[in-house]
Amino acid sequence: MRASTAPVGAASAMLLVGTSTAVSATIADYPVFTGQAMRYALAAAILLAVVGHRRSPRVRLTARDVLLLIALAATGLAGFNVFLVEATRHAGPAMIAAVVGAVPLVLALVGPLTERRRPAPRTVGAAIVVALGTAVAAGLGSGSVKGFLLSLGALAGEVAFSLLAVPLLPRLGPLRVAAYPAALSVPMLLAAGLALDGTASLRLPTPGQAAAFGYLGAIVTAAAFFLWYDALRRLGADRAGLFAGLVPVGALLTTVALGLGRAGPADVTGALLVAVGVAVGLRQPRRGSSEPRKPRTGVHEPA
Repeated sequence: MRASTAPVGAASAMLLVGTSTAVSATIADYPVFTGQAMRYALAAAILLAVVGHRRSPRVRLTARDVLLLIALAATGLAGFNVFLVEATRHAGPAMIAAVVGAVPLVLALVGPLTERRRPAPRTVGAAIVVALGTAVAAGLGSGSVKGFLLSLGALAGEVAFSLLAVPLLPRLGPLRVAAYPAALSVPMLLAAGLALDGTASLRLPTPGQAAAFGYLGAIVTAAAFFLWYDALRRLGADRAGLFAGLVPVGALLTTVALGLGRAGPADVTGALLVAVGVAVGLRQPRRGSSEPRKPRTGVHEPA
């Protein structure tokens, strides 16, 4: 992916992730953690097959790489799902969406700090607009203090999904960074399912559920993760993070397209705020220490 098309990749990734909301409604009766394990197992198989097909140069993992990959799988994938599922038992989906919708703001603040540069004021301001748009679209909702804290755990997992990948991308490339944590998260999710739901979590899906998991694994995970990580290494965590606000927009478009609901004034207003925030953030002037790192030319970058 060229640097000029990185915004398109980031937007596509988050819109695809947003479609998972409507698709997940068709598998609501299936054990959550087992389903997620199946989804990530399929995604890992696809991504690793692509790595092998492209015959990418072998990369020897360092101890630091392994620790980061395990941490990414435990927090950004398995941990995120555990917190999200538990949060739904103590809070409404609107409040959870509003809390997790703060991802662009957190990445705009923390992302530059991990790269030892100051957060760009324009990007931070744009992230606030994006987070506000997400909250408006979702509604502030209601829930208990425990539900709010669990939602914060899901937010932390979503942030870790990007920030822990940043130091891995230069050496491993987006394909491997997407594939390895997906594979590592499978036993974690199966263990969580057994711990929380017992042996009832182990059963075969129906044909319709299998089709839904196939879409989630191949499109929402394998394709979207690759697009996101490729855009992340080119745009930086702060600017790429703005596109996380498109997740509820993708959910809205899919819901309307499938005839599962209608777009109300709050939905439209929230979507417009997200669009404005992303547009403003991408106009960030590249000056001084706030300048995002440009892709190296003439140097091989792993796929």
